[in-house]
Formats: sequence, C-alpha cells, structure tokens
Amino acid sequence: MRVQLITHSYLPERTPPQRRWAAFVEAFRDAGWDVDVVVPQADPGHVPGGGQGSEASAGADGRRGTHGERVWRTWTVPALGATRDGRFLGHVVHALAAIPVALRAERPDVLVVTVPALPTVVAGWTLSKLRRTPLIVEMRDAWPDLARDSGVSTGLLSRLMEYLVTGTQRSADLVVTVTQGFAERLSERGIRRVEMVGNGVPLSRIEPVPARDREPGELNVLYLGNHGESQGLETVIQAAALVREGPERIAVRFVGSGTQRDALSVLNESLGAPVTMMDAVHGAGLRAQYAWADTCLVSLRPDWPSFDWTIPSKTYELLAVGRHVTGVVTGEAARVLVESGAASIVPADAASLAAHWRHLAARPESTKVDGRGRDWVHRHADLPELGRRFVGLARETVLRRGPRATAYNRH
Repeated sequence: MRVQLITHSYLPERTPPQRRWAAFVEAFRDAGWDVDVVVPQADPGHVPGGGQGSEASAGADGRRGTHGERVWRTWTVPALGATRDGRFLGHVVHALAAIPVALRAERPDVLVVTVPALPTVVAGWTLSKLRRTPLIVEMRDAWPDLARDSGVSTGLLSRLMEYLVTGTQRSADLVVTVTQGFAERLSERGIRRVEMVGNGVPLSRIEPVPARDREPGELNVLYLGNHGESQGLETVIQAAALVREGPERIAVRFVGSGTQRDALSVLNESLGAPVTMMDAVHGAGLRAQYAWADTCLVSLRPDWPSFDWTIPSKTYELLAVGRHVTGVVTGEAARVLVESGAASIVPADAASLAAHWRHLAARPESTKVDGRGRDWVHRHADLPELGRRFVGLARETVLRRGPRATAYNRH
C-alpha cells in the first residue's frame, strides 16, 4: 500500500509535528507501506545548527528520507516573515504548490493531511478528489474552535477558511484528533467517523534526566517552548516578579521563540527582568536545560474554551525526561497531568503561581517524581505504539473503499 502525507514540517526540522510524523512514517514503513511526504523547504530556524540538510530544498523531487520514504519539497516565501499573518500566507503558498508537486508522485491508496496549517486541508481535499483517493484529516489542534477563540475568524478570509476546514472534516473518510475531548466534540457535530490517536514521544530515545539536589528555599523554574498567544506567559512573568521580592532563591527561565517573544521581553524588562529569556536549544543544549530545572511549566491561557480539550505536545516530553511539571492548564491537559502523578495544577493567576513556587522551594522532595511521568508515557503516549495504531486506521480506511484497495492489500 502507499500513503501520501501533506504536512508543513518534516525532517530535518525539529518541531512537534515533525517528531510525530517521523515516528508515524517509520511505523508505515515497518508495516510495508510506501510513503510520500509533501512538505515545504525546511525552515533553517527549526533545524539544529540552522542548516537545511541534503533533502531540504525545493525541487528535491522524491529524494529518499531517513526511513526510506520519498520527500517532495514545495516552495516557500521567506519574506513573509514569522508573524501570524505571514505564517498563514506561507501555508497558503505551500498548499497551492502541494497540489502539482503531489501529483508528480505515484497515486496513493490513502491521502493524509495534517492540520494546522489550515490551508493544507484545501490541498488534501483537492488531491483526494482528483485522484479518487480516501482522505484522512488529522486535527492536531481544536480547529475551527481555536480560530474563534483567538479572534482570527472575524475576517472574510478567516471565515472562508473555517468553512473549508469544517467542510473537509465532514467529507473526509476519517478525522483523527489528538485528544478525546475534541473527538467527542466533532462527533457531536455530526462528523461521521472520528478516532483519537494522541500525541506522545519516542520513549526509548529519551533518556531520563536525574532530579537536581537542592537546598530548601531554592527552585529553578523552566518554560521551554513556543512564546505565542496561546500560552499566557504574561502571568508567568508577573509571578516571577512577585517571588523575586521574597527570601526564596527562585530562578525563572524562558527558552524558545514565538510571535509574542518581543512583547514578553518588553513586559519582562518593565518589571525588572525577573525572567531570564534564552533562545531555542536542541540536542545537548536541551538536556542541559532539563538538568537545570526543578519544575517545568506547561501553560495555556484560561479564557479560550477550546483549551479544555487541548494538551500541549511538550507535556509528554517533560514527563518522559522525568521532570516535575507545574501545569497552568484546565480540562483534558489537567486530567492527564494529575493522572501522571508527576505534576501540580495551579490557577492561572500570578499570585497563585508565585505561592505554588514558594511551596515547592520550601520542600526539595516535592519535585522528585521518581519515574512516575515516564511510566505514564509508557502506558499512554509512546509514539511507536501510537504510530502502529495510526497505520491500522489507515489500512481500515483503504479497505472500506472497495475492490481497488483490496487488490493493493496484497502488497
């Protein structure tokens, strides 16, 4: 059998969708499938060392990837920039270019499009109709709900995008979500076939990081990830300013980048720089950050209802490396963290967060989780196992479409 994936991030980039789909492509290849990946040129900002790699340039038609897949590159327009509008326009360019690029590859038995980026659903729907191929739409975020919450669905173009996303969900042969709550919500809306395949990490490739020995009154707090509108990091900076005035030795560090990074830097400076802000890291640098931290933050702003069924992908990595997690989250993300036994849930206000840090600082044993997070990941969020589940769903989707699929099943 053959699967074609339309995505906006893949190797050699290091991003959450890349990690998920590199593992899933490996699972497809292990099951004997041929795989074509249609993706833009690699963004040097998401590649360790800033390079692009031998298979990252546009026009690299069907070059073999790490797992024997064929990687087909579309074009990017770097001048569009890293703003929300710029990223959206970049996704539009990729979606339009993906159609002729994908048609150069052999006809697949099933087509998979992963969202966001939202415009890729248009490419996926168009290709599925042109090639009479079953379509799987993977919703890694709660769209279009998240668009409404964030205020991006007010313009004509945004409303059109919402209409297209919802329409594609309804016409797809299968919609895959990464949380149970969003799967249930789509089912309530009449989406005819929805399955949940959660996010996770390749546990065997992640070494645990031993907890740091510390004295009472000390605490290192790490936020590592996207600095965007979704995370509500302003509250974290305000909490850091509160604890700086106390007797405890509490250090707070942000590592990463995002559309709100500049605004957060301005707020941080206005409060006397209570947070140390650092650029994104990879590899050994990432492990060094985890070794420094006593507790790691997972944060989502509380005023967007769609976050009740959203789990930040970084959650699974934090649990896998063996870190205590401070969760400023609600709904399904809070439930997962509580179930793991390796986290504390805190209300999304600066005073509560500051009080929580002081509580952890006073009790050095409070952030030693003794492998509980890794155990939870092993049971629920190991990417290879999740990949095998996705392959099984793809095979079922092909077989439901009739005799042609059955013939291909002899492969």
